[in-house]
Amino acid sequence: MKIKDNIYYVGVNDKEIDLFEGQYIVPNGMAYNSYVLMDDKIAVMDSVDGRFGNAWIENIKNTLGDKTPDYIIVQHMEPDHSSSLMLFAKTYKNATFVASSKAFTMMKNFYGNDFADRRIVVKDGDTLNLGSLTLNFVAAPMVHWPEVMMTYESATKTLFSADGFGKFGALDADEDWACEARRYYFGIVGKYGIQVQMVLKRVADIEIETICPLHGPILSENLGYYLDLYNTWSSYGTESEGVVIAYTSVYGNTKKAVELLAEELKLNGHEKVVVNDLARSDMAECVEDAFRYGKIVLATTTYNNDIFPFMKEFINHLTERNFQNKKIGIIENGTWGPNASRVMKGMLENCKNLTFCENEVKILSAVNEENINAIKALAKEL
Repeated sequence: MKIKDNIYYVGVNDKEIDLFEGQYIVPNGMAYNSYVLMDDKIAVMDSVDGRFGNAWIENIKNTLGDKTPDYIIVQHMEPDHSSSLMLFAKTYKNATFVASSKAFTMMKNFYGNDFADRRIVVKDGDTLNLGSLTLNFVAAPMVHWPEVMMTYESATKTLFSADGFGKFGALDADEDWACEARRYYFGIVGKYGIQVQMVLKRVADIEIETICPLHGPILSENLGYYLDLYNTWSSYGTESEGVVIAYTSVYGNTKKAVELLAEELKLNGHEKVVVNDLARSDMAECVEDAFRYGKIVLATTTYNNDIFPFMKEFINHLTERNFQNKKIGIIENGTWGPNASRVMKGMLENCKNLTFCENEVKILSAVNEENINAIKALAKEL
């Protein structure tokens, strides 16, 4: 697939995968993107998952005809992008490997070879001239591994963004970009907002016409939309006005309180209220919603003097991704020793800029009239 003059797509779609990275549900598969830059010198940008190595090599051969690559640029060493490198090395014995020093260390650790006899180690600010095309390397450490580079090709104004601006889903998936890109971002990159902000500042003054990520579609229109979303996500800002309620319920009483709150919020003018049952919803979707909206209600039961396991898992997902800048409501339930509020606040105590609602709902087993009044007060405060 031709992207623009001298740049071609040679990646693959994975329709076999059920869980990406062993945890993220991907009903529409995944794309492992790779690109070829054809000039006086020929460079291949990144590899693909090893299960599709032969298909990838065939794509390269079909694109190049009787030509062979001079370089393989390795921006990121996660195996879904690097585990076909050994096949490439055997197929193209004269190609030079180009990567950061940390990437070559990982190459040795993963595959037993760091290609010391045919490699170029590059760092931030280095360039590689292919003829009319020039690759400018931009270090992007911890976005989201320490060895990551992005690459800007100045003649075509193309940014090869590694895992940045990626999304779940094969290239032929008919789905909204932002939904699966958001779930991908907060699940995989979300912890590293500071590092993403640094890279965004680095490329802010570069004229970009096309973004070529390692997952998901090539972006060539309305780039401001994608850049603005990434800026909001990486600065932990509020993307959408609304309230998300994340809850667990053992016998239905906490669920009843949540349903009453959702109804009251809508009566008070909140057009967007998202309710997630943490025991039944996709956890990655729940995490995505928690970061997307500016207000969140945590509702759960006391369980073994702690909190219900799905809520504990959920909050752990939030805190390890630097959850911050939110207004939080609390609903706790307990039959003889309600303790959930204390535990949840304790788990969140190191998060930045959290504001807890003054109106807190404490249920002693089942919802009563006092609880209903407290729920109404919480809804008004939110």
